[in-house]
This record gives sequence, C-alpha cells and structure tokens, in this order.
Amino acid sequence: MITVTLLGAGNVATHFYNAFVKSQNVSVNQWYNRNLEKISSYENEVAICDDISKLTESDIYILAVSDDAVADVSTQLPFTDRLVVHTSGSVNVHDLDKKNRRGVFYPLQTFSKNVELDFKNVPLCLEALNKKDMPFLKELADTLGSPRYKINTEQRQTLHLTAVFVNNFVNQLYRIGHEISDIKSIDFDILKPLILETANKVQTVSPYLAQTGPAKRNDKKTIRRHLKLLEKKEHKEIYELLTKSIKHTHGR
Repeated sequence: MITVTLLGAGNVATHFYNAFVKSQNVSVNQWYNRNLEKISSYENEVAICDDISKLTESDIYILAVSDDAVADVSTQLPFTDRLVVHTSGSVNVHDLDKKNRRGVFYPLQTFSKNVELDFKNVPLCLEALNKKDMPFLKELADTLGSPRYKINTEQRQTLHLTAVFVNNFVNQLYRIGHEISDIKSIDFDILKPLILETANKVQTVSPYLAQTGPAKRNDKKTIRRHLKLLEKKEHKEIYELLTKSIKHTHGR
C-alpha cells in the first residue's frame, strides 16, 4: 500500500484526492492546507491538518499548491530525506528544497473542481532527481491507470507552454465564439458537433493536414465579410492575427 500526504486544496489536489481514494493500492494519510476550511468537508474521510509541523510520515508528499508557493512550502516541511514532488507544469524540480528527495508528478490535463475526471485520460509527466525514486513514481501513476512519461524539466515546461496554446487559448476562442453567437441570438449548442469533430480529427490527422477554412484557401472575399461582421476591435485583431498565421503556415 502506497501512503500519500497531499498539500494544497485547489483543483489539482482535489482531483488527486478523489482518484487516490478510489485506488485499492493507495492510502491518503493526511491532507494539509493552511486554510482548513477549504478541506473541512473531507474531515470524516481523511486526517486534515493546517499545521505543517504536524505532518505525519508517508511514502510521498505531493505539493499540489500554486507555482509561487512550491519553493516556500517545501522549505517549511519539518523533515528530511523523504520523497517530495510538485505537480506544476512550469516550476523547476530544483525549486524544491534539497533537504528532501525531489521529483515531479505533473498531470497534463485541464482541471475544474466540479467536473469529474477519469485519470486514464490524464497523462502524468514524471521526474526524479534520484533515479531510485522513478520506479516508485511510475508505480503510483499506474495505480491511477494514467499514461506516464519520463519528462525532464525543460520538456515539461515546453509541454506546459504547448498546453496553453491547445487548451487555454482554444478555450478563449470558444468564449469569443459564444459571445459572437449570443449577440445574434444564436444557440451556441449548434457549434458543439463542429467542436467535437475538430478535436476528434487531430487524433488521427496532423493539425497541419486538418486545417480548413477561408484563411487556408486565401478566400479574400469571405475574410473581408467576416471582418465586417465583427463588432469588437479585439475580435478583429484576433481574427486578423490567426488568419495571417494560417496563411503563413500554408504558403498563402
């Protein structure tokens, strides 16, 4: 049985907790957060704690805290030579205090606290400064049924940057599309099959080959018509920037 201590109370920590309690091979010994109220609803399920000096012994300590807090929390840990990992996509593994064995257990997925998530669809990027800790991280990932990858800090930071493009930026484009359709009283649900087909297509075809639309065709009349329809300057600028990028990619 693998014993785990969770630190943090955000979306990632909550999803990890929910996944671990479903696993027959993992026991969450303790859940720490400096604001106990945020995890108080779990007090009948797991030992909760707001005093970092009272952390009990576990096989691994998972710091699912904000990027800015990783280094500070790791220095406050009241022990040495135990396995401590963070879950950040952008924080260097060396930012963890060297008094403990250091690693990364980064889930490459978008997390919303009230949206259920199957960890079979959550790739875990693993890094360990002590090579002997890597088999353990792989075993922990396997208990969740997650795909796992040995990824160094530079690769992980690049993955995180890429994820901003394919997730955060794309979601912002969904929001803009929702706003534009709302202005004309169009039900956004009409667009959802297109959104799903676009996502499904890149599972089997490269994004380059999957590209369609007026920018790729260099359909100048349609592009001008679209720009006329857009009422907000910000939306026009985004449309023009992405159109220019697509044209450049496809030699138009």
